[in-house]
Amino acid sequence: MEEIRPGKYRHFKGKEYRVLTTACHSETLERMVVYQALYGEGGVWVRPAAMWGELVERDGYSGPRFVFVEE
Repeated sequence: MEEIRPGKYRHFKGKEYRVLTTACHSETLERMVVYQALYGEGGVWVRPAAMWGELVERDGYSGPRFVFVEE
């Protein structure tokens, strides 16, 4: 899996997010991504790193779920 570094990312549906850091789940040790929406109320979310970096095929799109934009 490619390194998930802090910075701005674009979701395949078009909205942008800022990765704040990565963390480990306290019980499973699963790697998680801590990120903030760069729209609306700017909520802070977590998502498994494996899901962050996966490829998706949906509605004619085939590619990464998130693409790094800038630091």
